[in-house]
Amino acid sequence: MAVSSKRSTFYLDPALHRALRLKSIETSRSMSTLVNEAVRELLAEDVEDLAAFDERACEPLVTFEDMLNPR
Repeated sequence: MAVSSKRSTFYLDPALHRALRLKSIETSRSMSTLVNEAVRELLAEDVEDLAAFDERACEPLVTFEDMLNPR
């Protein structure tokens, strides 16, 4: 099954665009590929954070004061 792509328009800072273009040339990968990889990595970090929150949801709450003055 072929993966279809969605076209999007977004604006980059000129220096960031130049760096992305140079990275594209250096790595022989398209700018789209590099942006997709960066966004995928960024979103994966959010998934990891949310999973960590879920894992700790049943832990008892500790007040700030108790954290500063452990018994």
